Amino acid sequence: MEIVAQTDIGNVREVNQDYVLYHKKNEHECLAVLCDGMGGHNAGEIASSLACQDIIKFYQLHDEFKSEEEIQTWMSEVIVITSGKGGVGKTTICGMLIEYLCEKKQGPVLAVDADANSNLNEVLGVEVEETLGDIREDIARAEMASQQVIPTGMTKADYAEMRFSDALTEADDYDLLVMGRTQGKGCYCFVNGLLTSQVSKYAKNYRYIVVDNEAGLEHLSRGVLPQVDTILLVSDCSRRGVQAAGRLSEMIVDLKLGAKEVGLIINRAPNGELNPGVQAEIDKYGMKLIGVVPHDDTVYQYDAEGKPSVTVPKDSPVKQAVRKIFDQLTL
Repeated sequence: MEIVAQTDIGNVREVNQDYVLYHKKNEHECLAVLCDGMGGHNAGEIASSLACQDIIKFYQLHDEFKSEEEIQTWMSEVIVITSGKGGVGKTTICGMLIEYLCEKKQGPVLAVDADANSNLNEVLGVEVEETLGDIREDIARAEMASQQVIPTGMTKADYAEMRFSDALTEADDYDLLVMGRTQGKGCYCFVNGLLTSQVSKYAKNYRYIVVDNEAGLEHLSRGVLPQVDTILLVSDCSRRGVQAAGRLSEMIVDLKLGAKEVGLIINRAPNGELNPGVQAEIDKYGMKLIGVVPHDDTVYQYDAEGKPSVTVPKDSPVKQAVRKIFDQLTL
């Protein structure tokens, strides 16, 4: 087996920020990882090298694979909650799924807030001190500082790895990783790369990874997240909301994401019932409706009072509805 790799420095940087790493386990099995230079940001070579190293380390921990099925089970169960547009209650549903898995002792669970406008911690009632985006900005400032910030004898990569570990918030039954956002102008390529490397590093420690995705499929289409097993599309009970979810369902097929289960949840339905026009849109896109969550004033009251949404009473209509939905998922 011969492995050859070549990358190009591009037209922006003086240093090639791409990174290639491989591990040959035996004559028949090898993993090669190529990571792009993270959009030309400062310290892009650190993020790309960390991503490659963490994936290879994760691979080395596993014994030789005997079958394709073993390779599939090697990865954690990844559940993504997403929507076609914002403001449909996606994050509330995500928080209640995390609570459900913890109560069922299905953990350990890694909760990932992959929405730049992050508020999953508020739904869960957890204080987050730093996000990956915050830490990235701190490291960038440290590199530009007149005084030495990185400890003597520590490489930039080691310092970055130490700091990024601070982004993991530990709760009683789950851990939370928040992507956050970078400051100023520019794309989220760098912080997306950090999310990739950190999720890869932690994945082996968790039975479930539950991701509160931003509206749309950017993280999935770019391969920011590992293999996805379940995708839950959340929409409100409006026709436009269902149409947006329908377009996402078509993209999921086109992108060949390989999810074992894709289902639609209609949220905030009056009296828990669907309007015939909304049902017609669901049928038009051929989506699998796995449940309807009724409008519940209690959720609004808790939010208005600053109470975590997951602490809504178990006998509330919304809690009963989501638990019935989760019970039927193949988790």
